[in-house]
Amino acid sequence: MDDPSFSSASKDNAGAGSMPTSHQQQSSGTVPPQPPVVATAASIARPHGHELPFVTPSSYLRPRPSSAARKMPEKPPSPLDKDQIEGLRAIRDFLKVRTSYDVLPLSFRLIVLDNDLLIKKSLNILIQNAIVSAPLWDSHNSRFAGLLTATDYINVIQYYCQFPDEMHKLEHFRLSSLRVTDIEKAIGASPLETVSVNPMRPLYEACRRMLKTRARRIPLVDVDDETGREMVVSVITQYRILKFIAVNNEHNTVLLKKSLREIGLGSYKNLATAKMNDSVLNVVDLMVKQNISCVPIVDAHNRLLNVFEAVDIIPCIKGGMYEELSSSVGEALCRRPDDSPGIYTCSPEDRLDSIFDTVRKSRVHRLIVVDDDNRLVGVISLSDILKYVLLHGEEDDIKGP
Repeated sequence: MDDPSFSSASKDNAGAGSMPTSHQQQSSGTVPPQPPVVATAASIARPHGHELPFVTPSSYLRPRPSSAARKMPEKPPSPLDKDQIEGLRAIRDFLKVRTSYDVLPLSFRLIVLDNDLLIKKSLNILIQNAIVSAPLWDSHNSRFAGLLTATDYINVIQYYCQFPDEMHKLEHFRLSSLRVTDIEKAIGASPLETVSVNPMRPLYEACRRMLKTRARRIPLVDVDDETGREMVVSVITQYRILKFIAVNNEHNTVLLKKSLREIGLGSYKNLATAKMNDSVLNVVDLMVKQNISCVPIVDAHNRLLNVFEAVDIIPCIKGGMYEELSSSVGEALCRRPDDSPGIYTCSPEDRLDSIFDTVRKSRVHRLIVVDDDNRLVGVISLSDILKYVLLHGEEDDIKGP
């Protein structure tokens, strides 16, 4: 196929080549012969208002950019886009002027566990007080020592599976053994980062730190001005932060009217699932391998029945009864407390403002995305929501403060 620029340039040059002849015919015979004039497209102008393009041999050698490579003009943001951006910016500004201390209720109870406490006793304390985590305290050095969560008990289960002959040692393990020195080192688990934040720092900073470390909760640790010693004030969770946003920013969250499908919120590929008759041990192994905190329980047709969470492990090993891990997921779910929040579902077409409305009214830890037939489609964690609110449209990433 002929190159249009090449054809045009050839015609122009052909026209230019005939002009010197015309010029020579107008010359009188008294003028001495002149050397031939070589005209170029650059040196010859068309009639007034029309100029020839400047063409060089290299122009024919350069590949012409394809239409796909040409930068298309950016589509102007729609009113929906503008509202979404405005709402997100307003929420971020709100988080930057509020402190982590503002999130705490007027009255609350904090249970702190000593690092020398036996793991077996710590389990009973969590169950008796209906909590799933607690700050750890190093009484020898009078300082914050980390946060006890369901992940630590999963590590204990892994140790039990890898070293069944050392089962008798678990009875004597203390909370201080959970870290790199013993259990984590033995099973090759990545040590959990001991992350905390000052309660008077901006809430935005606490959120960014949680995203960076993939923590679902973060302790608030202050320092006594007189003694210089650390003090554990409380622990804030992603749920408490999102509810704080939902309650105090309803005029901004109502602007977030894009659907979950539009903003791509959640995980939808290679979802780990289990059946009701699968053993708890198999589900725990699935959590560890895929680094997840919940496994949807489905039937033979992929219809959602329930969700097994990491915190569901705690009642299974109450009193050190690790033999209960061989029981089925269905039996384990029956051990949930009566005030368990249950499972919350949504569809891909639900909007983000409706999600915040649900968080404002209910105790939500995650949302399971299902279709019209209740078949599993995806999983939306609170981390997904928090990450979108903080980072969508921002040029920086979660390597921030």
